[in-house]
Amino acid sequence: MEEEERIQSQIEKLEDKYKDSGQDLSSYLDGLLYQRYLTYWDYIHLDTLLSLQVPRTHFPDEEIFIMYHQITELYFKLILHEQKQLVDDKSQKLSFFIEKVRRINSYYTALISSFGIMITGMEREQFLQYRMALLPASGFQSAQYRMIEIYATAMEHLVHHTQRDAFSSKNTIEELYENIYWKKGATDVTSGEKTLTLKQFEYRYTPRLIRIARQMEDSNIYHKYLALPKIHRDNQELIASLKVMDLNANVNWPLMHMGSAHRYLGNEGSSIGATGGTNWKEYLPPSFQKVIFFPKIYSKQETNDWGKQWVDHIFNPEKQ
Repeated sequence: MEEEERIQSQIEKLEDKYKDSGQDLSSYLDGLLYQRYLTYWDYIHLDTLLSLQVPRTHFPDEEIFIMYHQITELYFKLILHEQKQLVDDKSQKLSFFIEKVRRINSYYTALISSFGIMITGMEREQFLQYRMALLPASGFQSAQYRMIEIYATAMEHLVHHTQRDAFSSKNTIEELYENIYWKKGATDVTSGEKTLTLKQFEYRYTPRLIRIARQMEDSNIYHKYLALPKIHRDNQELIASLKVMDLNANVNWPLMHMGSAHRYLGNEGSSIGATGGTNWKEYLPPSFQKVIFFPKIYSKQETNDWGKQWVDHIFNPEKQ
């Protein structure tokens, strides 16, 4: 009897669900009757996924290079998935805030711990040859990573550190975007000419990034944090989680790239340029950029020492 009542209740709920669709419940039940069973491979589009690796050369390790970058972009999408929920949330519940940041950190942890695939998982000789077939493509052109930064913090915090003191929230989004830190990593210092890598990226993504920046102007994660009640802003678990997120995004992740660049592009006193023409020794070190998503949660000393230990470890290992 209880089972019959449960089924009847479910039928009534289904009738309510579909009554405004223009079709009755019976039509939807017919569709369910004729529908094929779902398979794992169809659900995740496995065949399509496994067909997306298309090397440009015959070197076997290029396929590793492609797959790892595709995996990275999927993790970036997961980070954005959590960021969007956080900035859209109206409740300002502390538990929700902490959980979303925890998830973001878990994705960064997976990314950072997996980067050994890039550092030691390919033959240097193969990389130096197939990379020439990839010009001018570069990981610099990852739009999702730029979106992660814009969702995380105020645009004035992303202005290049040499100009940051001259900018504030009073500047327009366009002015801030024009002086964003990563553009200098793909601009010739002498001539001021942008690399083709940067020109391609700007042509494809500038309108989208500026639109997102406008949407996030007062609702990015940093502003969401500042809008919390003081008792929540002072919560040590939240502060610790935000610091981990900051370090993951702006110290640990760039430094993993530094390790990879040194492994494949460094060469006893000189270095090989990156595929996009970016000056990776100037662009990647966190202590050079001092990008900090949540500046109000750090002491002056912490800010001054931002990323320094990691850079000393890579460039001056004899000091350790």
